[in-house]
Amino acid sequence: MTLRWLSTQLWRHRVTGLLVTLAVTVILMLLATQSLQSTRTRNVRPAGEKRTQKGREHKQTPARPGSAPTHIASHEQETKARLLPTAELSNQSVKKRRHPPPVAFLKTHKTGSSTVQNLLFRLGEKEKATFAFPYYTYQFSYPERFRAEFVDELPEDSSQFDLLCSHMRLDLNQLKKVMPLNAILITILREPLRTFESVFSYYTSSVHAFSRAKEIAARPENKGRTALSVFLDDPESLWDPKVPSNHLAKNPMSFDMGLNNEEWNASWPEDLYRLEEAFDLVMIAEHFDESLVLLGALLGLEPQDLAYVQMNTRHAGDVTALDEDSRVKLRSWNALDSLLYDFFLQEFWIKAEHYGLNRLKAGVAELRASTEKIRNNCVSRSAVPPSELEDLVRPWQTDTATILGYEVQKNLSLEDQGFCVRLVLPELQYHSHLYFQQYGRDMRSVPSD
Repeated sequence: MTLRWLSTQLWRHRVTGLLVTLAVTVILMLLATQSLQSTRTRNVRPAGEKRTQKGREHKQTPARPGSAPTHIASHEQETKARLLPTAELSNQSVKKRRHPPPVAFLKTHKTGSSTVQNLLFRLGEKEKATFAFPYYTYQFSYPERFRAEFVDELPEDSSQFDLLCSHMRLDLNQLKKVMPLNAILITILREPLRTFESVFSYYTSSVHAFSRAKEIAARPENKGRTALSVFLDDPESLWDPKVPSNHLAKNPMSFDMGLNNEEWNASWPEDLYRLEEAFDLVMIAEHFDESLVLLGALLGLEPQDLAYVQMNTRHAGDVTALDEDSRVKLRSWNALDSLLYDFFLQEFWIKAEHYGLNRLKAGVAELRASTEKIRNNCVSRSAVPPSELEDLVRPWQTDTATILGYEVQKNLSLEDQGFCVRLVLPELQYHSHLYFQQYGRDMRSVPSD
């Protein structure tokens, strides 16, 4: 028996033990939820393309509702994005080239992932990285499981893909076919209750179960009730997992991670262990700056490279306050996301301890000081309503939430303007700009057939 074998077995048993503890907690929460629901009268009524590439032909399923838009940014937005200053991004960034390792970022929904993506977009553009872009539009045929053929062709002057950071549902084996062996795999998770509230707010009209709850909430007898509270009263009657758009309506983070999001099954412990082995870093939204410091250590970045503004921030009026009753129901309905989050939160602090907590604290202070300086230089107004923003920096809007943006300082040098615009540039515009820069053509729309 080798020491490595023994350590592996102990590690596996540690994972299993933690999952058993978390599972018991979930069972207790389920019992508490049933007790709460039995004392209330429910107001919810039961509801009863072809592509040829390099001699290969395959079908790619168009993206479905409940995720990023499948349309291409307006021609005006695309044109302006392509005209961004392309000199060295700014003296805000360290000039020395470090050639960070390849990175694959699993972009999860409503977790702060767009902020991380913007940071990686800026890093990749500065380092002249080759991006692994979706063949169609902005995402890898989400919500289908990721497949290598969903990726656009490798440019002729590139030997490998360096960065992948568009929406997908994870398939580790397929991802390994696309990214180099030394690629750093990262993602981000968020406290499940706030994640689900944000998902519900953002996708109310495009996720079938949510839109049904909205219709019921609009009935006269439900006056004053929110669609979220109606949904939580009886989610099982509104949610049908066979409906394609309902993938985000239960345990959305587990779904994005490629796990079974419908119910606990026997493969969950092993699947979770495989994820823990595969990911170099699972960032935690509630400890975002600490996560960035750990990310910077992995990629060899300086604090200036990690500067950010929060992307896709909603208007305060679109954020639903959660009372204790709603919190209990949300945690019960998203029990698997709670398991996932609690597990990786513990793993995060294990990594933080290995890094050194005092060292981490000092790194966070340095990052915040550097970021504040860059924000003051770049941003003249925050939380700007979309109607007051230029097309180039206006975030994509849903019909159920107002997404705010940023106004860039005037009278900047060309170099600083290029950096500052990129700092606040929304996902769709930046994605279009980088795609055109890499391929010399506009992105493909999803076929209508």
